[in-house]
Amino acid sequence: MACVNDSNHPLYVSEKNRQIARDRVRQYVESISDYMEVKDAIPTGFNSYDQIKDNKKRILKVLGGSKKDWDNWKWQFKNSIRDVSVLSKIIQINDQEKKDIEKTATQYRWAVSPYYASLMDPNDRDDPIRKQSIPTVLEYLDTEEMKDPYAVVYNSPAPLITRLYADRLIINVTNICAMFCRHCLRKKDIALKDMIYSREDIKAAITYIAKSPEVRDVLITGGDALSLSDGYLDWILGELQKIKHIEIMRLGSRMIVTLPQRVTPELCKKLSRHNPVYLNTQFNHPKEITPEAQEAVNRLNKTGVMVGNQSVLLKGINSDKNVMKKLVHELLRIRVRPYYIFNCKKLQGIRHFRASIGDGLNIMENLRGYTSGLAVPTYIITAPEGKGKTPMAPTYLL
Repeated sequence: MACVNDSNHPLYVSEKNRQIARDRVRQYVESISDYMEVKDAIPTGFNSYDQIKDNKKRILKVLGGSKKDWDNWKWQFKNSIRDVSVLSKIIQINDQEKKDIEKTATQYRWAVSPYYASLMDPNDRDDPIRKQSIPTVLEYLDTEEMKDPYAVVYNSPAPLITRLYADRLIINVTNICAMFCRHCLRKKDIALKDMIYSREDIKAAITYIAKSPEVRDVLITGGDALSLSDGYLDWILGELQKIKHIEIMRLGSRMIVTLPQRVTPELCKKLSRHNPVYLNTQFNHPKEITPEAQEAVNRLNKTGVMVGNQSVLLKGINSDKNVMKKLVHELLRIRVRPYYIFNCKKLQGIRHFRASIGDGLNIMENLRGYTSGLAVPTYIITAPEGKGKTPMAPTYLL
């Protein structure tokens, strides 16, 4: 058997050419040296898990729950943290912050699941989990941006339907979420009380879909699609699947991130009846990628539900190029495909979260060509009034 170092071997490379290759490798490695220096210091849900477990114990003590309760998604919902006095026993907040939370709550609802609260560093006001879930006065003070970037009044041809494209549409089934994200593009739709829309209303929406043969793709969202009971969600998927021209059904849910206990074997059994089902979620920071989130994704993958991630570019949370690279790497590790990075919308109450388009382009420039293609999402700017998505990318010259 010929050796590859034999000059007659088809894979033989001369020592001169080997050295050229080694020099090139050194250049490749140097191009990501800044990331290699910091990547292990970026907090994730795995390397922060000891703190998360301590937080869990403290939160259970505050709420009077057990480990069995913690693993029950309905208990998590019932014990959602919505009161400043409870929150102050879980994280450090001063008197002014308490007043600011209560003031902002008169304009925008807030709630955080016990699970998601456990991901916060209780002593860090700049914690990326805290920033996404706990109101600040900056929301209340921002009155200059648009209230309705989707212009729903012009893009809702039937009850509960939002339609922005020719062959796909949204059916809004609830306004309920496990956690009300502070950067939510539907802040004004959350209202002051939870609502799950009736079968009568949803049947009307499904009738519209049935009469629209060009529609092949339906996104079920809200709110969070997984806020519905297993049976109700099963019924909606079943009704849609009866429509011959529906090829794809998607669920919009952040519960993998904010309440992974929701992904139960019972839910997965229901979902397995309706393939193909895709789930779009929203991981925004590596701290959200925990063993519980990984288990939820594993259950969905085994069911046949494919999971994609649509991050929102958030100033001071994931607008750093190395944090975003760590996020997409961690996503692939748990078998979630990075799909989109959305630029934060010009929406009232979230101006302080808006990173610049330059920040987004810098992130893309430091991903494409510097990590595997699977880890490179598409950076998106959404046009006002629901007029579609515009992909953005750096300019390259040959």
